[in-house]
Amino acid sequence: MAKKAVAAVLGHQVRRLVKKNNLKVVGVVGSIGKTSTKLAIATVLGAGYRVRSQEGNYNDIITVPLIFFGEQTPSLFNPFAWLAVFWRNQKQLRSSYPYDVAVIEMGSDEPGLISPFKNYLNLEIGVITAITPEHMANFADMDAVAKEELAISQMSSLILANTDLVDAKYLKEIPELLTYAINKSADYSPKNLDVDTKLSEPEVYSRLAAAAVAQKLGMQPADIKKGLASIKPVPGRMQKLAGINGSTIIDDSYNASPAAAKLALDYLYSLESPQKIAVLGNMNEMGDYSQAAHKEVGEHCDPKQLSLVVTIGADAEKYLAPAAEAKGCKVHSFNDPYTAGEYLKPILKKDAVVLVKGSQNGVFAEETIKFILADQKDTQKLVRQSDYWLRTKGKAFKR
Repeated sequence: MAKKAVAAVLGHQVRRLVKKNNLKVVGVVGSIGKTSTKLAIATVLGAGYRVRSQEGNYNDIITVPLIFFGEQTPSLFNPFAWLAVFWRNQKQLRSSYPYDVAVIEMGSDEPGLISPFKNYLNLEIGVITAITPEHMANFADMDAVAKEELAISQMSSLILANTDLVDAKYLKEIPELLTYAINKSADYSPKNLDVDTKLSEPEVYSRLAAAAVAQKLGMQPADIKKGLASIKPVPGRMQKLAGINGSTIIDDSYNASPAAAKLALDYLYSLESPQKIAVLGNMNEMGDYSQAAHKEVGEHCDPKQLSLVVTIGADAEKYLAPAAEAKGCKVHSFNDPYTAGEYLKPILKKDAVVLVKGSQNGVFAEETIKFILADQKDTQKLVRQSDYWLRTKGKAFKR
């Protein structure tokens, strides 16, 4: 079935569902931190409301509507499966809907992906986590990135934006705006929302957004605090895992961009350890910006803080590694995550801390982590461990 036709039917069904049940919808966009922020918001709201969301990253015009109905995505080439989805959705429209709030994220891999959501979504609150370099192979410049992310304002009654990671110039035209931040003055801060600042900045940001949304939707402080305490680590996003020799692994392997990599490095620098190692993979889809992006991260590598920098991938080796070496860092580069893991395993000292950061295709830094896990059962906590992804990795690296 044609994607536009499927999207039109699903959008119509979502509009009816929302109107019939007076369902409040919260949407999340941003260059980094969308999924962890969405999950944090859903968790905190869950302490006071019945919440519909999705743990994965259903975030396009076809998959987002399925979240509202609790459906999985069939193949676009299977019309009978889609007809069954439409029928089940219709059946649910005739029943009582057991949710008060839906929390979704919207992807922005290229221009024009967010605007179509306004055809069927009216958001109570739209959250912008960041406007930083992302998918630059598909965007002309940062103004184009901002235009895409800001399209959420066309369908939101209120915008909540992270002003540490969104330049103020992009927010001037938004009439109903609230802000959250750690390092700048904002409407919501860790102090006035009672958010623990001992966490990494990405984790603090997601909790700030969650607490702010919960407060705007009328939740009581005690329930918000309960919800914040219930937030669980998200695979591949600043998740801490136990490593060999009493080491700690900071698993941030889901994806990578310059802003996210620097935030992760800053958190690594804040920790006490006799050996700090940064495993930094290629930042994919950067296009002509790739050289500058990788150099920027390499220059953020601090030899006073890092015992070793390990890179995975061609651009990381070509651009990031020399920049880190110029700063005085010891660097080893690898073409795949497996040899990187084999290299790390015998050199980890007791109580070491290892940050693992990378994109997916050609990197898959989560595979490096497997070599240094204290308990191999924790492999199930890593990203991209389905049969599909394992086959993809095997083919990519001929294993």
